[in-house]
Amino acid sequence: MDILFAQIQADLRSNDALRQSGALLQALQQSAAGRDISVIAKSAVEEIVASPASAVSKKLASDNVSKVAFESVGRLFQEFESKRMSRLAGDKLVDSENSVAIRSNWVSSMVEFVWKRRNALMARSLILPVESFRATVYPLVYAVKSVASGSIEAFQKLSRSSKKTNTGSLDSSKAERFVGVSDVVTHLAPFLASSLDPALIFEVGINMLYLADVPGGKPEWASASIIAILTLWDRQEFSSARESIVRAVVTNLHLLDLSMQVSLFKRLLLMVRNLRAESDRMHALACICRTALCVDLFAKESVRRGQKPLPGTDIASLFEDARIRDDLNTVTSKSLFREELVATLVESCFQLSLPLPEQKNSGMESRVIGALAYGTGYGALNWTEPALEVVEVCRPCVKWDCEGRTYAVDCYLKLLVRLCHIFDTRGGVKRVKDGASQDQILNETRLQNLQRKLVNDLLEVNSPRIAARLIWAISEHIDLEGLDPLLADDPDDALNIIISKIHKILFNADASATETNKLQDIQAVLLCAQRLGSRNARAGQLLIKELEEFRADPLTDSVNKHQARMILQRIKYVSNHSDDKWAGVSEARGDYPFSHHKLTVQFYEASAAQDRKLEGLVHKAILELWRPDPSELTLLLTKRADTTSLKIPPNAHTLTGSSDPCYVEAYHLSDPNDGRITLHLKVLNLTDIELNRVDIRVGLSGASYFMDGSPQAVRQLRDLNSQEPVLCSVTLGVSHFERCALWVQVLYYPFAGNDIAGNVGDYAEEDQQIIRQKRSAKPELGDPVIMRCQPYKIPLTELLLPHKISPVEYFRLWPSLPAMVEFTGTYTYEGSGFKATAAQQYGSSPFLSGLRSLSTKPFHRVCSHIIRTVAGFQLCFAAKTWHGGFLGMMIFGASEVSRNVDLGDETTAMICKFVVRASDAAIIKEVGSDLQSWCDDLTDGGVEYMPEDEVKVAAAERLRISMERIAILKAAQPPPKSPKIEEDINDDDDEDDDDKKDNEKKKKKGPTTLFELTPEEVEHRALQTAVLQEWHALCKDRNTKVQ
Repeated sequence: MDILFAQIQADLRSNDALRQSGALLQALQQSAAGRDISVIAKSAVEEIVASPASAVSKKLASDNVSKVAFESVGRLFQEFESKRMSRLAGDKLVDSENSVAIRSNWVSSMVEFVWKRRNALMARSLILPVESFRATVYPLVYAVKSVASGSIEAFQKLSRSSKKTNTGSLDSSKAERFVGVSDVVTHLAPFLASSLDPALIFEVGINMLYLADVPGGKPEWASASIIAILTLWDRQEFSSARESIVRAVVTNLHLLDLSMQVSLFKRLLLMVRNLRAESDRMHALACICRTALCVDLFAKESVRRGQKPLPGTDIASLFEDARIRDDLNTVTSKSLFREELVATLVESCFQLSLPLPEQKNSGMESRVIGALAYGTGYGALNWTEPALEVVEVCRPCVKWDCEGRTYAVDCYLKLLVRLCHIFDTRGGVKRVKDGASQDQILNETRLQNLQRKLVNDLLEVNSPRIAARLIWAISEHIDLEGLDPLLADDPDDALNIIISKIHKILFNADASATETNKLQDIQAVLLCAQRLGSRNARAGQLLIKELEEFRADPLTDSVNKHQARMILQRIKYVSNHSDDKWAGVSEARGDYPFSHHKLTVQFYEASAAQDRKLEGLVHKAILELWRPDPSELTLLLTKRADTTSLKIPPNAHTLTGSSDPCYVEAYHLSDPNDGRITLHLKVLNLTDIELNRVDIRVGLSGASYFMDGSPQAVRQLRDLNSQEPVLCSVTLGVSHFERCALWVQVLYYPFAGNDIAGNVGDYAEEDQQIIRQKRSAKPELGDPVIMRCQPYKIPLTELLLPHKISPVEYFRLWPSLPAMVEFTGTYTYEGSGFKATAAQQYGSSPFLSGLRSLSTKPFHRVCSHIIRTVAGFQLCFAAKTWHGGFLGMMIFGASEVSRNVDLGDETTAMICKFVVRASDAAIIKEVGSDLQSWCDDLTDGGVEYMPEDEVKVAAAERLRISMERIAILKAAQPPPKSPKIEEDINDDDDEDDDDKKDNEKKKKKGPTTLFELTPEEVEHRALQTAVLQEWHALCKDRNTKVQ
């Protein structure tokens, strides 16, 4: 291979145009085969720079080719940066350790080349047309930043080349690296103001922000870029890219100075409010909230250190805009934005309370972490200051009517309870002589005042659900000993207000109370009454009266009556033993017991599904921003090649028959990031002649489409020798979750390139003009032979991705999924024998053999419950579609002895109940349209779908057999014997009778193969089976009637 590469390099340096063209062709062939040709590429580019008039330059450096070269290098960098693994060979390489090293070698070589010749490349880009200049921006910026930030060293470690990389040329000083970055910024800056192309402005602005993040970057670079990008917001031709504008600005907010960050907060909130995509809106809110907390902490710490305060740096500045403030103070609103804002802001405060992640490398995240560490450097509780401002500003949310949604208010109350527990508001405001600082006294006073305001807001809360939870948050932490009412029935007293609100919830006679889950509200209020009455005597006396009335109310159910009686006993016991201390009852723990995964009583509601969706979006955005998962590049650097990041080579499927003249097999590789699937075909000429031309036509069905919008793809193959395989590929996109199939058609021309009939003959007797026409005529293709192949079906599971979720979250989300389909499947397994014994030795269950293929499917196995004694199980899986839809699946299995047992083989049949639920009805519709195909996709043909009619027939047959067995057993039982009256039998007769009885017993105790159990046990089990089968049939009928 080295000899071949040396020959190619020598041909490239020659002055022979033919040799240079041939060398380029050979280099491209080696690249398509997946080999590392970075040395050849370097020689080719050096030849272009050294000899602009050479054949290589003429082929690769006219303007269109130069643009394609820049685009190719930029695509190489972009794919390696975004996906961490590039597709140099057109998706033909399966990711492995060697391919990663090859691709890293490509990237490091190109970065080194661009860095060394950056001035020449910048000069070359300036003479390109404006529409082509955009392709030159990213390659320059990426290479310069890779050298300036030191990331090229990571690429070189990944490449692990056998020959040492010459890194001495890149060991430049920090000053030289900074000068290189400044030169690129100076090169790009004029295009921000002078260009009229919105796409070019956006591309230049994004890449200048990319450079502003390198060590030594200036805030001026970021501010100029952000200002230019924001000017695109109102341009009509760039209206479809508003999500990209906001994402670019909010992601780089930390690069600006404080004054510009503060000035952008109000404008960004209004821009985010108008975004359509939920994921983009959540990401932008998470960035804005984190930056606001950073600014607040940084400004407060700067004031502590003697600097002048900067106005507008507090959290309240987020809500200074009139529209945002009015939306916050309005009781009802059609928009979810205010709930998203409050929830994201509160969840960001909770992230502040956790230890900050370690950042070893400089860059975007290190600046944010540095600002947070600077603001929280003097104490672990400094995060409570911005959190206190958050609960003060967001206080109007407790009055909202959110149509049953509670997630945003739950987040707010959870933060309020945490702060009250930290500052111990039960004990009142601390004093200086107790060791409290001035800041602590100020914060505790603000928190006590906030509690009094919330007590007054309690009268305006219309939702019993929110009122019950607000009562808990207040009553658990309010300073009851500090209350000094003028009269016992003072209506302005905080305790009287709380008790009156408890009374309204307990005796709520609203007709819609059952629809709003009244049981949950009463349980919450009773819990508050127990805690409140146990720690304060006056509260206990008032609550005893309320609970007695509640017990006597005829509308109260028996469960609540018993619970009220138990609470009354506790309160009375505490009041009679006032000197005793009940630490477990009276102490506050800072817990908020109304998060959805802690509730013991839950009912399905549409609002609960919306809450779960909002919670998932907020948590995902927060965790991706504050606690991002390590990239595959980082994992490969630390652990080399991780097996989880490497793909298993796919299996090829034959599409042609055994007697077809061309053999075609195919496999596919999917790319969920881009929503694409690439079909790779191998065509083999099985005839004895050489086929000059073969056309491959590929049609589509389902949700797939070709990138150029054409209805079919055509690949023309030339010169197919006998028994020599030829490869080709087709890439398609997938628009939504739907079954897809590719229909392949092969057209081969056995007479292509040969003389047609009529060109052979004696030209002497014909006209000279006809002779000249026949001699100059091109050979025709002839009629093709059309060969239709089997369709290549894309499994529906291929459009899924594993979704990691905890069992608690899974079972909490399960009832709120609106769409559902359920069906029954069967498979057989070996209950005993060598295979079953071997499976048990390796810790696997033999009765799960039919579902073994599920481990290779894109599902996350949430949990499993296996009952080995009766061969039953429950499996729970979670996945998401490529387009964001959630899909959950539960599989219930129950084993039974098969009736077609032959020759004593202990073959057992497993009946599986599949229940699939999804967040979108279209997902379930696609799954339910062909249940057997879904089973095949899941289990690779291991499970057979059973229609419901067959299930009912089989259940009825089992019930009939069980009843017949019961009847046979009852008929076989002997009649009861009458007791003996006369016993005057002589001894001889007794001995004879004993012998006869012994003989009869021996005959009766002979071996049997029918039953090993007693008749009573068999009857009991048969009856139990019959009852269960009858109950199953009744449930099926009931579900059918309800539907």
